[in-house]
Amino acid sequence: MANTSSAKKAIRVAARRAVINLRKRREMTAARKAVKVAISSKDKKAAEKLLPKAYKEIDKAAKMKIIGKNTAARYKSRLASQIKSL
Repeated sequence: MANTSSAKKAIRVAARRAVINLRKRREMTAARKAVKVAISSKDKKAAEKLLPKAYKEIDKAAKMKIIGKNTAARYKSRLASQIKSL
């Protein structure tokens, strides 16, 4: 258990950040999944329409260091190549 006031505050901050990080990760995952659903249903137009939203969420997650920049690049590249192959 934390003894100092700064350690107690660090625990509060970490809990708050964990909630924010989880929310951003879920938003990113939902955006990626929406594109994947459009791809699996062979709807290229819808997938291309959803792609910028997915890019935005992935970039935000990378900026906040929820995921690494190479992971973000990999996610974006795979989505684009899957759409291109339709």
